[in-house]
Amino acid sequence: MDSSLAPAGNPGQGCIVLAATPIGNRGDATARLITWLETADIVAAEDTRRLHRLVTGLGIKVGGQIVSYHEHNEAVKTGELLAQVQAGKTLVMVTDAGMPSVSDPGFRLVEGAVAAGVRVTAAPGPSAVLTALALSGLPTDRFCFEGFLPRKSGERSARLHELALEKRTMVFFEAPHRLEAMLRALHAAFGPSRPAAVCRELTKTYEEVIRKPLSGLLEWAEAAQIRGEIAVVVGGAPDADPGTPADHVQAVNELMAQGMRMKEAVAVIAHDVHVSKRELYSAVLAARA
Repeated sequence: MDSSLAPAGNPGQGCIVLAATPIGNRGDATARLITWLETADIVAAEDTRRLHRLVTGLGIKVGGQIVSYHEHNEAVKTGELLAQVQAGKTLVMVTDAGMPSVSDPGFRLVEGAVAAGVRVTAAPGPSAVLTALALSGLPTDRFCFEGFLPRKSGERSARLHELALEKRTMVFFEAPHRLEAMLRALHAAFGPSRPAAVCRELTKTYEEVIRKPLSGLLEWAEAAQIRGEIAVVVGGAPDADPGTPADHVQAVNELMAQGMRMKEAVAVIAHDVHVSKRELYSAVLAARA
């Protein structure tokens, strides 16, 4: 292996490599991914058929043992794989697309490796999360990844209620047949005017990014036949309008009724709602006149 493609490590020491795979376009496969697939002792794949199609398309061969590792067998397989790495083998973990452990199998393996003191590194590469965020046209300086929302409507509504005041840009994944229901729930929780983007088939031939307020995206989804891999990016909650000092006189009076002095009550409310203490104090006095 080219030394520039391999991480530093002690000879004979086992290692787990989380290797990112293309999210759609095989041309995005990195040199490190190819090298690890060709040279690792073990390749753990979420779907061995998808792995076979990938390596065939890349014109390479997997050099080591291929094992299936997915959400339905990872509880059983994790211990077995860790034992082989502890015996000195190199294990590469790949999922169907993108970085393992991010809404994909791999977290349990990393968790077990950390607990066992096994070395873990990564061969980073394509990411649907970052690609969708970058293409959305929404603020990228602060964002959070929320993965897939709950399928049950009640649980989904509860999760969105928690996120209604989130100020960071949010990135979600969704299946195409559930996208309309998801957008309807976002519309109800965040309001019709919240800016958002649906990113479909990223890096593929029919890549499409639809940038509209949630009301517009819902109308689009209701009329469209949606297919392919979906990421949804939603703008964060706007800063609340503090209103005028007169709007907050009642809140000051309520604190005073609980025994707080007017000056202290004004300071508390002015801080909470981001208005001028002096102007709020004057508004309270004016309301008493």
